[in-house]
Amino acid sequence: MRVNRLLLLVALTACHHGVRPVTTVGPDALLAQARRQFHAGDMGKALQSYRRLQFELAPNDSTLAEAHYFVAESEFQSNQLVEAAHDFRETADQFPQSGYAPTALLRAGDAQMRLWRRPELDPSYGQSALATYQELAGRYPGTAAAARAQVHVRQLREWFADKDYRNGLFYFKRGAYDSGIIYFKDVLANYPETPRAVDALLRLADSYRIIGYKDERQEACAHLRQFYPQARDVDRSCPPATPPAGTTP
Repeated sequence: MRVNRLLLLVALTACHHGVRPVTTVGPDALLAQARRQFHAGDMGKALQSYRRLQFELAPNDSTLAEAHYFVAESEFQSNQLVEAAHDFRETADQFPQSGYAPTALLRAGDAQMRLWRRPELDPSYGQSALATYQELAGRYPGTAAAARAQVHVRQLREWFADKDYRNGLFYFKRGAYDSGIIYFKDVLANYPETPRAVDALLRLADSYRIIGYKDERQEACAHLRQFYPQARDVDRSCPPATPPAGTTP
């Protein structure tokens, strides 16, 4: 009997207060919310909202590409770079015809480039970034994203050149000149437009002088004087020839 009274009391209480309706946020409202959160800089909440949209939007919804892109962008802004690189790539591959695809490839490369951080570290992420930027140029030539990628390509090439030069200098300073020469030549062959090219050529001339490779040194010095006449230390590595005594220079 006591149990029946308790059940009746619960029922009456429910009737008095009413049943609270379950509120759901529709895709349009959720998208607006996600946009507000992202532009307010609340990346954690924006990431949650955009992830929900990935599942709640219809497969043919035109804003699905946006949801995928901003999942990756929210991760990037939160310094989740490995995840961002993957999700940017996925956006470009799943929505290749959308306006987000070129920028997604650009940002995938940006995330990979940032993961490298310093030239002295393992260059795997840098190599991946370069490959991504090159893919962007091939898939979406003439786009603003492809043009922006070229700035980063130049930076990456300078980092690769710097890494090779530092490796060569490591061997040069330890007297392993043949090993150093390999790296200096690699800088000249692969990154001739970078600032490290002249440094590599100077060290190449020094290496040839030390190990007595006269013809190779002469060739290196001729290249230096032809293409880098104003470079610092040219006269130290390649001093001008002294005319024989009694002759007019």
